[in-house]
Amino acid sequence: MQNGSDFTHFNDEGRAKMVDVGEKPPTRRTAVAGARVLVSRETFDLIRSGGMKKGDVLTVAQVAGVMGAKRTPDLIPMCHPILVDGIDLSLSLNEEDLAVEIRASVSCDGRTGVEMEALTAASVAALTVYDMCKAVQKDMVITDVRLIKKTGGVHGDFFREEKL
Repeated sequence: MQNGSDFTHFNDEGRAKMVDVGEKPPTRRTAVAGARVLVSRETFDLIRSGGMKKGDVLTVAQVAGVMGAKRTPDLIPMCHPILVDGIDLSLSLNEEDLAVEIRASVSCDGRTGVEMEALTAASVAALTVYDMCKAVQKDMVITDVRLIKKTGGVHGDFFREEKL
């Protein structure tokens, strides 16, 4: 059992607080996150051909992911606003699985990590794929939202073994 001092995001009254990272030295931070959107053959073919009525699904989702990463502290209460140095999203079509594969990379020189920014970017891109395609298919599945790797910070590096 943890005692109250083990919880870093609670103040002395037990209320939520944002951790003070002001004393931490800035270091290089990177994170890569992923997500998948499982679609039907019809939806897959329309995405590939550019036939969706709302436009180019992969391009719009890529831009939405960038915007999502930049808005992370507005969406996730305990995330610090950070000066992000770079955001890169790649979306690809996996014909074997009838899936849109999403990878989001985020980097900064800062006092806190960018895992949540990468995860938000991948999630918003996946939600945008859904939005762009929902007129054709309502039963798409957003799955496998995950942190793939992160570097920097006091907790060290993390690398997930991908089995997808």
